Order: sequence, then structure tokens, then C-alpha cells
Amino acid sequence: MPTAALNVTQLSWEIEGKSILADIDFALPTGQMLGLIGPNGAGKSSLLRCIYRFVRLTQGQILLFGEDIAPLSPKAFACKVAVVQQDTPHYFDMTTEQIVAMGLTPHKGMFDGHTRSDSQRIANALEKVGLTAKVHQQYECLSGGEKQRALIARAIVQQPQLLILDEPTNHLDVRYQIQILELVKSLGISVIASIHDLNLASALCDSLLLLDQGRVSAIGTPSEVLTEARIAQVFGVCAQVSRHPQHHNPLISYFYGYHPINGPLAEGAAPAGKPMKGEA
Repeated sequence: MPTAALNVTQLSWEIEGKSILADIDFALPTGQMLGLIGPNGAGKSSLLRCIYRFVRLTQGQILLFGEDIAPLSPKAFACKVAVVQQDTPHYFDMTTEQIVAMGLTPHKGMFDGHTRSDSQRIANALEKVGLTAKVHQQYECLSGGEKQRALIARAIVQQPQLLILDEPTNHLDVRYQIQILELVKSLGISVIASIHDLNLASALCDSLLLLDQGRVSAIGTPSEVLTEARIAQVFGVCAQVSRHPQHHNPLISYFYGYHPINGPLAEGAAPAGKPMKGEA
């Protein structure tokens, strides 16, 4: 059986005695894309921070291709893992090309120079994210969506075995939301990404991990995870789940004016798809 890209076992994280994440267990098969979903405050970003070692676990273990990540040096870790965070950082006095070139750093020695091959990798990454025309523009002058795409290009140049994305479609219009996730999926590497849009996650992820209040609520294929009952219980909304006409994964249609609380519908509300009294 091939080694999983990522194995997370009994992961817990506490701050000053307050539990943020508890008893997290999952595995990410090599080459697959795992979507991390859940309501605000569920622990998605916290879990990703544990995986890319921004915070130290209270307990548990994370294996990267069978190797414990804890003792890895920062350089060794960066050669295997690239991270695109939710908030775009500020890089003053740097061009888009220079930002993307930072992805080369983990693979360079102290005295290694910039090669023609490096330039080609940078150019290819910029082309993939649609920023070729912005190569010499100051990074701080890019739009929010363009900054996000530049950071994804930097991650591509880094050539990771595992790509971690925290809300990669933030600030992007619909076209680039789809294109960026399709691009990430096409790279053929292992990916874990937190995604707010459930339909986008359903369409493009091989599997989904649903977090609720810092614990795993469900894990499996989009069809296994995205059920009407679970969406009502975890997200507190009424929805109808059908099959997308193209990819046949769940397609979620939301209803408005209904207020399920902890699963059951609030008093006076109607089941999903059925109008309340007085509605046409």
C-alpha cells in the first residue's frame, strides 16, 4: 500500500487550557486534493497552521510521506511543503517576478546564482496563473486577486510535494476561483485546501474533511460528506442536494428564510424545498 502524503493522528491543540482542535485523525492519499470545509470558527485555519508548523501541537503526530514533520529543519520542510496563506502579506519594493522567484529559495545554496532554468520556471508559473503581463509590476500595486495568484505562482515555483492552501479563492472572481483550483488540481501533487464555497469544494476535491467546533464531523467523498442533514446541522442552513449535470458530485441549492438549529428546523419553518405558509 503506497505511503500517504499526510497522516494526522490524534491531533489536539489548546491555548491556555482552551481546546481549539481535538482528536483530529485523517490521511491524505498521495496525489489527491483534500478540501477542508466547515463554518467560521470550526478550526480550519488552525488545523492548517498545525500542519505547516506555525503552531506546536498539544498532542498528536503529523507524518509527511511517512516522516514525522516535527524534527525537520525549516529548509527541509520548505523543500517538501509550500503554503499559501489566507491573508496576502505585504512585500514593498518587490515586483511580481521577484515575489514568485522567492519560491526558488528552499532549493538554493548560499552561493547559488539565478539560472536560465530558474527564469523559465518563474515565467511558466506566471503564465499558469495569468500574470505574465504583470511580471514587472510592483506587487503592492496588484489587486487582491492578483496578489493571491502571484503567491500561488510562487508556490508552484517551489515545486512542493504537498501544497497547503488557506482559502485560496479569497478575493478572486468566479472565473479565477474555478481556474485556480483547476490549476492546483492539475499539478498532480498532494493538496489540502480550506474552501468556503461548498459547491467549489464538491466539484474539484477528491475528498472532504468537515470540521465543526474543532472536531471532525465527517470525512469522505463529496457525496458522503455533503448531505442535506449534515449541511443543516453543521452550517445551520436549509439546502437541497442534487447531482451536478457535469461532474455528478453534489450540487447544493440553498433556501432562504429558513432557520434550522442544530439539525431540526426551527418552529414555523418548512423542510427544505417546501414553502412556509403564505409563500408562493
